[in-house]
Amino acid sequence: MSDPHTDKPDELAGTEQPFVQHLVELRDRMIKAVIAIGIAAAVLALFPGPSALYDLMAAPLIASLPKGATLIATNVVSPFVVPIKILFMAAFMVALPVVLYQVWAFIAPGLYSHEKKLVMPLVVSSTVLFFVGVAFCYYFVFGKVFRFIQSFAPKSITAAPDIEEYLNFVLGMFLAFGLAFEVPIAVILLVRMGVLSVAQLRQYRSYFWVLAAVGTALVTPPDAGSMIMLLMVVGGLYEMGIVAAQVFIKHTKATEGDSDTEAAKP
Repeated sequence: MSDPHTDKPDELAGTEQPFVQHLVELRDRMIKAVIAIGIAAAVLALFPGPSALYDLMAAPLIASLPKGATLIATNVVSPFVVPIKILFMAAFMVALPVVLYQVWAFIAPGLYSHEKKLVMPLVVSSTVLFFVGVAFCYYFVFGKVFRFIQSFAPKSITAAPDIEEYLNFVLGMFLAFGLAFEVPIAVILLVRMGVLSVAQLRQYRSYFWVLAAVGTALVTPPDAGSMIMLLMVVGGLYEMGIVAAQVFIKHTKATEGDSDTEAAKP
């Protein structure tokens, strides 16, 4: 007699399915991700609230403006729309672990059992690295960028940035730095998919550093200290990715049973 506990299906253990079933599963996982974002948005709307979230996001810019200066709204609906957008941005970040898990769980049926066991570590590490990138941007980059800009402003100009323009700037910077800190995950996936080997990653190290230098020069103010520090961080993440890829490959080697299964697949 079967045990209902042992017979419980593994959410990550899917089998090959027709195309329509894949679409249905994709829809279901997207719905779960949207529900998670909606719940996070509802909680954040109650506490601390959209206005408080906007004040928190605007704090680095306000701190660099002349005393008494504030942001302005040039659009009639901006004072309502902008805090709501920030609310959902914050909700997405809070629900990011659930969103990433749904992505990995959708991909998991195409993986072997020795690979599925690392789905959760990848979800956790992806989330943590994205948050670290956003925090680095908020606490370090914003302060230097805004102070640098204000230091060049003529005394005859009264700074009064528009809240929508500021929101677009912040979203772009958060996304850029969040994705930049995903470099180790990208390196691991490139190695695991066979696009590049660890040896090739070491071989192309110098090219990566050149590209990283160009990228950091574009997203940081023309301040040598900020650019060098960000370059060291991104380069360090690349080196961390190489080491992590070696560990990942070592721990995702197929067992004898999995090797037989892989060989049997077309």
